[in-house]
Amino acid sequence: MIPSSPVVVAAAALLALVVLLGVVRRLRGPSAEARESKRAHEAAKEREPPVDIGETYEFGVTELTEHHSGEEVAVGKVEGFVIFTEDVPGSVGTGDVIRAKVLSFNDGRTSADATFVDRA
Repeated sequence: MIPSSPVVVAAAALLALVVLLGVVRRLRGPSAEARESKRAHEAAKEREPPVDIGETYEFGVTELTEHHSGEEVAVGKVEGFVIFTEDVPGSVGTGDVIRAKVLSFNDGRTSADATFVDRA
């Protein structure tokens, strides 16, 4: 016997729709934003970083996020190169311009970790 309760039919239809949307997304591939991010990452691996360890740079904060260290960091770019800045005061926000000293590069040299120096 096939269940004919409206609730069961609606739940089955919803499940089928979710599965269908998942299949369609998978077939369409990554979004334009994801493709651009991958392209930029690949290009970054091909060039030398535009920053040097031990030097201080000025840049705008594009976002505040939790870094792999678990600490909130300010993210910014110098000539398109991503810098994760630690020890940022709580008063710093997106759009603020800061100075940070580069401490190290990631393994692929596609981004750098830095420490906050001051506001610009």
